[in-house]
Amino acid sequence: MTTLAENLEQLEEAIAAACRRAARPRAEVELMAVSKTYPAATIAEAAALGLALFGENRVQEFAGKAAALDPLRTRAANPIRVHLIGHLQSNKAQRAVELFDGIDSLDSLRLAERLNEAAGKLGKRLPVLIEVKLSPEESKAGLDPNSAEAAELLERLPSLSHLELRGLMTIAPFGVSEAETRACFRSLRQLRDRWTASYSKLSFDVLSMGMSGDFDLAIEEGATRIRVGTALFGARTALGVN
Repeated sequence: MTTLAENLEQLEEAIAAACRRAARPRAEVELMAVSKTYPAATIAEAAALGLALFGENRVQEFAGKAAALDPLRTRAANPIRVHLIGHLQSNKAQRAVELFDGIDSLDSLRLAERLNEAAGKLGKRLPVLIEVKLSPEESKAGLDPNSAEAAELLERLPSLSHLELRGLMTIAPFGVSEAETRACFRSLRQLRDRWTASYSKLSFDVLSMGMSGDFDLAIEEGATRIRVGTALFGARTALGVN
């Protein structure tokens, strides 16, 4: 058994244990393999083990892998999907829509309009998640859920016909207590519930929260998608690609 296969086996055991603690079926939690900084060959190995959803942080970095992964993305049986989970500048929206199967880091109305325009040119309906900032850390990206822009984005999204809102994403603050981490995840779930009631034309089925160090807490607080890289692929080395 390869190291990746062993890591996946251990990860699945941990996910199943968290689901049992939360009295949730394992099928309710989707695993996204965060493959940033890893080569296309590693993604292919993960796909051979049954992983189907991958997350990348940077447009330019994934552009260097995309061609090698085309056969896996276009195959008839179990094609893989690759989503952008890192911050996206609006001037890179066109390229991002060309490269990715979904954008999980929508954080402004301007970006939404750019993505909608780009998807329209390609005749594509693009799945998106709104990235919500629930941490005080300045380094964290995301939309302030209480801002006027958040309200405007939610009002406008139904008219952006080439975008398909599927839910919300957040990143918990680093180096805080378990209670604070849980509070962050719980806040996203509660926000989802409020927005679902207020914006009936939009779908908020996906709650993407939890990473290698806290996915178990996220599952217990209602995550439907967890984003795991290090626990699956091992420690990263920076590629220096923007």
